[in-house]
Amino acid sequence: MTEGNPLLPTREEHDMLGERELPAQAYYGIHTLRAVENFPITETSISDYPELIQSLACIKQAAALSNHELGLLDKTRTEAIISACKTLRSGEHHDQFLVDVIQGGAGTSTNMNANEVIANLGLEVLGRVKGDYVCLHPNEHVNLSQSTNDVYPTALKLSACLGIMGLLEAMGILQRAFQSKAIEFQDILKMGRTQLQDAVPMTLGQEFGVYAETLGEDIERLKEASLLMREINLGGTAIGTGINAHPEYSGLVCRHLSRIAGVELMTAPNLVEATQDCGAFVQLSGVLKRIAIKLSKTCNDLRLLSSGPRAGLNEINLPSMQAGSSIMPGKVNPVIPEMVNQVAFEVIGNDVTISMAAESGQLQLNAFEPIIGHSLFKSITHLRNACATLAERCVVGISANPEMLRAQVENSIGLATALNPYLGYDNATEVAKVALRDNRRVYDLVLESGLLSKQQLDEILQPGILTSPRMPLLHP
Repeated sequence: MTEGNPLLPTREEHDMLGERELPAQAYYGIHTLRAVENFPITETSISDYPELIQSLACIKQAAALSNHELGLLDKTRTEAIISACKTLRSGEHHDQFLVDVIQGGAGTSTNMNANEVIANLGLEVLGRVKGDYVCLHPNEHVNLSQSTNDVYPTALKLSACLGIMGLLEAMGILQRAFQSKAIEFQDILKMGRTQLQDAVPMTLGQEFGVYAETLGEDIERLKEASLLMREINLGGTAIGTGINAHPEYSGLVCRHLSRIAGVELMTAPNLVEATQDCGAFVQLSGVLKRIAIKLSKTCNDLRLLSSGPRAGLNEINLPSMQAGSSIMPGKVNPVIPEMVNQVAFEVIGNDVTISMAAESGQLQLNAFEPIIGHSLFKSITHLRNACATLAERCVVGISANPEMLRAQVENSIGLATALNPYLGYDNATEVAKVALRDNRRVYDLVLESGLLSKQQLDEILQPGILTSPRMPLLHP
């Protein structure tokens, strides 16, 4: 954005601080220009979050319809605003949203950017030149009955609703991938571990079934948290009192917005409280952190189970995705789980940021909603991409090493615990002691001692017997 370039036509706009020149073809205006200059922070603009732009367009369209029905906005301007909003909702002109995601003013610059782009798109519909705000004004007409303080948090919540839908879809794909592996591995016996020490046998299918189950739990928690995003403060204007808005506006605009956005929204019962409270964002962030932590734990397991291949556990094989070293030939790293771990670290950090921002709000408004929104959108987007990538480029291609797993079961001291009902505690203890002392397999010692026959032992070592509650099939 070059101001005053003699090679480009310009237009002049003014605000309370004075006059500035802008590119004549720009849909943004002077307030956007000043915000771009004031906040050169992340080099990430609000256009990087298309759901936010679409949400703002939905809100402005709902507001125009409501104001028209209440007799506050004429038909010509209403139709021009609606046309502009539909253009933005289709994905066009998002490049005109230039304001940095981190900004002062509680989101005012974002709202101004939207008002100016919609006004100038509307002016084109009316056959007017950009900047002819006497005909269609960003604040007087596009922002009628609104304040940044009810538009911006409503846009954040609606954007979160839209983003959560994508995250839920990706989590579902990952859950089904783990479920498929649980079925594939349901008859493969292995050793379970506690504190990284041998515990008792289980199946690899049970292990992968847990990963699917924990995702299912998190999907439900995320659905619950998303419901909090549906309560909005639109109509509260500056601090929730509804100043400068028609008494019927808040209910009407909520109904229009629900229909336009395809999300069932509700007006908060106390708009003053809703305007200053960020508790819903904190709750959602907490759920995202929960998802991140549990995903990271799952990926830690996958990396550990696939460690080796010669000097590690080597129980499963992750798909080989790329060379793992510039110096060690043949090395392949678990790059996809490592990526998910790092996304989880980021989401946990985002939760700290959101917590601090929510706590730091004062009196009737939280000025730090831009960093809350930025952090939430990053967490939702990156978790969505991480889940989809983990499913597609890792989980679906995992294979097992059943011979290695079976050998570990037969060699593990933990097998003595599983055989305790059949050998008796004292016999099982003696077998375990000798196995440790002489570095022998429990399986072999049981046979040599004559405590069980090979037929009996092989029958006990069936996955269905060793890995579920049941009465012992045999007795010593």
